[in-house]
Amino acid sequence: MKAYVFPGQGAQFSGMGADLYDQSPEAKDLFNQANDILGFSITDIMFEGSAEDLKQTKVTQPAVFLHSVILSKVLGDQFQPDMVAGHSLGEFSALVANNTLNFEEGLKLVAQRAQAMQHACELEASTMAAVLGLEDELVEAVCAETEGVVVAANYNCPGQLVISGEVAAVERACENLKERGAKRAMLLPVGGAFHSPLMEPARKDLAAAIENTVFNDPICPVYQNVSTFAVSSPEEIKKNLIFQLTAPVKWTQSVQNMIKDGATSFVEVGPGKVLQGLVKKIDRSAETSSATIL
Repeated sequence: MKAYVFPGQGAQFSGMGADLYDQSPEAKDLFNQANDILGFSITDIMFEGSAEDLKQTKVTQPAVFLHSVILSKVLGDQFQPDMVAGHSLGEFSALVANNTLNFEEGLKLVAQRAQAMQHACELEASTMAAVLGLEDELVEAVCAETEGVVVAANYNCPGQLVISGEVAAVERACENLKERGAKRAMLLPVGGAFHSPLMEPARKDLAAAIENTVFNDPICPVYQNVSTFAVSSPEEIKKNLIFQLTAPVKWTQSVQNMIKDGATSFVEVGPGKVLQGLVKKIDRSAETSSATIL
């Protein structure tokens, strides 16, 4: 069975999507629609902007989403998913690719998500840190015993977990984790504490938008970050998506469940190869590849 996976924030690069725009009339039309929907020329920034330009919150999330979704659209008959999943932001790409959301509604939600997260980041100084070389349970225990808000946020693969929370609490947790044997515990260059309780203002903002959006029956199940299991019910998909901003991204568990349910091949749709690397660390026997237009 074939699983299609969609990357999240951080996968962007200067020039992303330009080849799609040049090679496919369908892609060109969708990119032009996106410029109209967003009210600014995101294609100019994606194709010609610097890495710094692409780091703007209002740009990064829609840019990664557009690259992934438009690539899935122009794959045509090549795109035959048995299941889909996305890492954080990538879950929105996955939900457009499996027809739960239409292109315009998906893009609008991603744009609103980016703005809501930016606003939440401005309310309180917060950050994230990557922790390497420890068992998940030990990282969770250290977070629980550390003063302040700090939680496990991204379960990326065995031995690689990202924590998230108040700056001082994350720094304290990093010191404690190094003392407990972490190979590395380093702060990440991010705008705030994503997938933590500090994103509650953003969750509230986005929840209203999600509730007012039509979710359709998907063409295949999605393995969501919050639940990790196959979901096909539009109402359940909607509920999980609302909680995604404050809940951890359980990528390891999602991939394990996809494999348990029969996935043998993982195709990454969008910029970069980060998810292929994580899948290989979760299960060496899984086949991985990048989606490309013929």
